[in-house]
Amino acid sequence: MRTFKEIKTHYHFTAEDERRLRDLKPLMAENASQVMGDLHSWIMATPETARYFTDEKIRDRVTQMREVWFQDLFSGNYDNRYYERLIRVGQKHVKTGVEPHWLNRGINLVRSRCLEILNLHFDDGGERLAHLLSLEKLLDINLDVITSSFIEEEIRTYSPAYRVKSALLIFSERFSQAMNLVLVLALIGLTLGVVGLFVRDVIEIFRGHYAEGLITALGSLLILWVMIELMSTEISHLKGGKIGISVFIGVALVTTIRDVLIKTLKHENPETLYYLEALILILGVIFWLVRKTEDRKEP
Repeated sequence: MRTFKEIKTHYHFTAEDERRLRDLKPLMAENASQVMGDLHSWIMATPETARYFTDEKIRDRVTQMREVWFQDLFSGNYDNRYYERLIRVGQKHVKTGVEPHWLNRGINLVRSRCLEILNLHFDDGGERLAHLLSLEKLLDINLDVITSSFIEEEIRTYSPAYRVKSALLIFSERFSQAMNLVLVLALIGLTLGVVGLFVRDVIEIFRGHYAEGLITALGSLLILWVMIELMSTEISHLKGGKIGISVFIGVALVTTIRDVLIKTLKHENPETLYYLEALILILGVIFWLVRKTEDRKEP
């Protein structure tokens, strides 16, 4: 199944769409009971769907879950947790034996009622159309994810080989998430260590070691900058972004610069410094080329 970021990109679902849907939240909250009431009436009036809700407790629980789903359409927060909730909707429909046809019909009814609300609320045709298109995109994304998860869950139910493959993938994903957590904790620990190193260098300045303290403090600041970049890259990765190779080249570049600063302070062999300076030049050029390529690839 595709990643949520990839799905949103294919539907051209942008931050502007998220803003428009978030702006609709008060309006749709006022009309939520009407929309969900119409949906419930249709479900109970259709024999093929009403048979799933003969138990009153199940009917009340599912009604509440539908209301939460409708409110989430206008939350403005469409992250991986939202994606996972949609996947669970599809999986639940397979377990209860609900056909995708009825799910599509239900969302079509919600779409129609929301269109009526927008027509009554917006006098400006252009603004109404923009909000409608944003809502259409999100409803289509909902259908896409729910239907895809429905199909995958159905295949998993009837295919032993697919169940094994699915279990392996789930284990791999969870292991990867655990390792990401370990990596984040390690980066936090190392960043705190660098902060401590910088504090120690500043203390050396106040003790009268001005030249050595300033140079080492500058080097510690460079390392701290690298740690912040690594943290930002990992956070972006956890949110579904791509890892740029430039950040790792930046790590090598900054550590080499710090090494040159310290060796210069200690007046070490000039030939070694020449090699390091040439390395800084090469790394700088590579960093510039890679960063330029990454910027060009960004949408």
